[in-house]
Amino acid sequence: MPAPTSNSSTSRVLLTGASSGIGAALAVELARRGHQLWLGARRADKLADLVTTITAAGGVATAVTLDVSDHLACAEAVARLDDESGGFDIVVANAGVGGKQTSIWKITADDAKDVLDTNFTGALATILPLLPKMRARGRGQVVGVSSIAADVALPMAPVYGSSKAGLTFFLDSIATELAAANIAVTIVHPGFVRTPMTDAQKYPMPFMVEVDDAAKIIADAIEKRATWLRFPLGLRAFAGAANMLPRALRVALIRRSAKR
Repeated sequence: MPAPTSNSSTSRVLLTGASSGIGAALAVELARRGHQLWLGARRADKLADLVTTITAAGGVATAVTLDVSDHLACAEAVARLDDESGGFDIVVANAGVGGKQTSIWKITADDAKDVLDTNFTGALATILPLLPKMRARGRGQVVGVSSIAADVALPMAPVYGSSKAGLTFFLDSIATELAAANIAVTIVHPGFVRTPMTDAQKYPMPFMVEVDDAAKIIADAIEKRATWLRFPLGLRAFAGAANMLPRALRVALIRRSAKR
């Protein structure tokens, strides 16, 4: 029997940040499509509930307690899971935190470290151990859930945006070399998605997408092995238009929006 490709219904998928939000919804959607899932997150109780939901619906899922911000332990666990599972076809680096939404005058280096350890270095600790293994198998797919915040420099979330921009830059940088090894890279830039993370924020969030709809959009892009996914269309268009404006005008509009 030929080895499964990364968009096969029998694909083995490692998904981090699976205990809530986009991760949990994406897990349910991928399982519904027939993918076998290894679900990583820190909250074991939430993972157990999610696995119960998926298996009750006929899906296949395994819970893995995983803290991506503990980089060494994460890398070791990912490599071990790859061996135990028979080899992941797809890795989805989705784990992320929003950090403190506060004035730049109040952000500390520790605040920044917490966000970067999860959103950027944690993603690398998830992805990098699998690349040599995927290369040896001659196939694979790396999916990074970044953010549309990586596209526009917003004053409300400079550290969060920086962490996501770093992940996007990393994935874009390695995509060409990985393609030569038959490893696809999918870079996901969601806009505002209704999750516990966005529920906690007080600033305006236009073009809000429901989490189940977001999961379907992301799952479609994964199965198509798309390189880029930016959604929703309205926010994607706004971000593109903002970056085409002269910098002085763009900054003035962003400052006015931030004050509102």
